Amino acid sequence: MKINTIGYTIKEGFRNVWINKIFSIASIATMAACIFLFGIFYSILVNFQSVVQDVESGVAITVFFDEGTTQERIDQIGAEVASREEVSNFNFISADEAWEDYKLIYFEGNEEAAAAFGSENPLANEASYEIYMEDISQQQALAEYLEGLESVREVRQSETVANTLSDANKLIGVVSIAIIIILICVAVFLISNTVRTGITVRKEEIGIMKMIGATDYFVRAPFVVEGVLIGAIGAIIPLALLYVMYGRIITYVGERFGFLSNMISFVSARSVFTILLSVGLILGIGIGYIGSRVTVHRHINV
Repeated sequence: MKINTIGYTIKEGFRNVWINKIFSIASIATMAACIFLFGIFYSILVNFQSVVQDVESGVAITVFFDEGTTQERIDQIGAEVASREEVSNFNFISADEAWEDYKLIYFEGNEEAAAAFGSENPLANEASYEIYMEDISQQQALAEYLEGLESVREVRQSETVANTLSDANKLIGVVSIAIIIILICVAVFLISNTVRTGITVRKEEIGIMKMIGATDYFVRAPFVVEGVLIGAIGAIIPLALLYVMYGRIITYVGERFGFLSNMISFVSARSVFTILLSVGLILGIGIGYIGSRVTVHRHINV
């Protein structure tokens, strides 16, 4: 395409936005609202997933060994556990460490009762591995594998917690897809109406252009540019607003509600918007392009 043709296409695209400014403003406002809602939902989603991942990282499978299992065999089991892809890390807790932890929890304030055991360790056979996973949904498969290992006496797992977290992740995924589809459909519909209105207003002009030999591409391009502009503007405005709001909100919550900061580690604005900015712009421009392209294809034959 020649440089002057590109310049004409872009200029006409801006002109279309200005000529149909009422419909353009309505489409930009709706697009902005859709991207804004998407941004809010995405920010909540990212922080919720962060909380779920923090909880997941604290859920462990505990492995106990048969009585009389040698340290060499325990180390072999540790090597087998370490080789599993779903394992993020694991800790070995000796029988002495288990007893010390038990005394701190159950004999706090009653040290005399603990002292009655003397040098004897009632948990002499309670050495164990605490195993943490990359993905909590793999807990059952890992537990079954561990139960099949020689010298493993018992495997303890939190099935209820694992199932709850897995279901929460699935629900998040389904809701995310549903909301994105709804927002895309609404935005495409409105941009299509705006572009269709522009085609109707310029019907005679388009007819004359085609009569003197203008190609369909030359006629269609300004309307596609119009849709892309509406999508881009409708995405940039809410993304900028969300960036400012998000940073101030997490700062405000951290200062006013300290207990939440202790419970929840908010994802930084930079981490959230590294992805949200790209996705928001792609959504806005993509929706504008698709909506205008489909509409032009249907209504340009005048």
